[in-house]
Amino acid sequence: MNFSISSLVACATLAIAGAAQADDYSVPKTSFGVPDLQGTWTSATITALQRPPEIENLVIDEAEARVWEDRFNGFFDSIDDVPDGELEAGGDVGGYNSFWLDPGTRAMRVRGEIRSSILISPENGKLPYRLGARAKLFAFFGRVGSAFDDPELRPLGERCIVGFGSTSGPPMLPVVYNNNYQIVQSPGYVMILVEMNHDARVIRIDGEHLPDHMRPWMGDSIGHWADDTLVVETSNFHPGQSFRAGIKQQLYLTKDAVVTETFTRVSPTEIVYGFTVDDPGAYSETWSGELSLRASEGQIYEYACHEGNYAMPGILAGARREEAEAAAGGEE
Repeated sequence: MNFSISSLVACATLAIAGAAQADDYSVPKTSFGVPDLQGTWTSATITALQRPPEIENLVIDEAEARVWEDRFNGFFDSIDDVPDGELEAGGDVGGYNSFWLDPGTRAMRVRGEIRSSILISPENGKLPYRLGARAKLFAFFGRVGSAFDDPELRPLGERCIVGFGSTSGPPMLPVVYNNNYQIVQSPGYVMILVEMNHDARVIRIDGEHLPDHMRPWMGDSIGHWADDTLVVETSNFHPGQSFRAGIKQQLYLTKDAVVTETFTRVSPTEIVYGFTVDDPGAYSETWSGELSLRASEGQIYEYACHEGNYAMPGILAGARREEAEAAAGGEE
């Protein structure tokens, strides 16, 4: 496997930090002798990838977190504040009410530290976009806001291909709902089932990358064990997954990006998940993030996106209606 020096340094730093925090914890092993990461985990949190402008530091205290959490949760309560009486016909019906949203209610805690951003590098908590890459992202959102007549111009989440944002990853980032993952291990493989769109990432342990022309959704992931840490390198990204659109995070990666992830179990209820993105075509430097996967009770139910996806036929039908009305108006 070909790791960049910066990726290796980031992975080693995260693994060492995790070990230092977990001196008294003995990581359980599977029947075939590797660290056991299996179970159902959640990344739900109000903390986003990038740091909000009103917060300066990566690590904040309980008082700062409480103010931030109260403000965030108050915003979600306001979503349900619908005026009494009949709504005006033809107006914007809005999106989901809060019943359908499950972004979490607390700031991210990683090894006990309260984090204001998932990004830990660069220090300012902002993505180091190159100008051209940022322009491509803005152009994508411009198309999404106006292209309703072609399903292939709609975001992948609307098309039930992969989940919104970068929930499927890599990197795997929290979104506004369905932030659960199930990890299953067998000799030579680790499978991560992503709740949204029911995507299954299959990581081959000590494998070789696919040929360059083979580019599956979510890329091609191979891994190895570094002591008790699972290190995963993903390349060969599908070019159609470059724009990752979601309400909470928006992200652009080129098809040539390399993402290096680390999974370190630090307690019975926490896996520290770290990642480094190396993508010179989009960013002026590598960038790294870290979050906590927390043990979740229960099982993941099937997402079944296509079976209930009324949004896509509704979007296309609306575009056809607009075309028909425009044509009728031109005939008058």
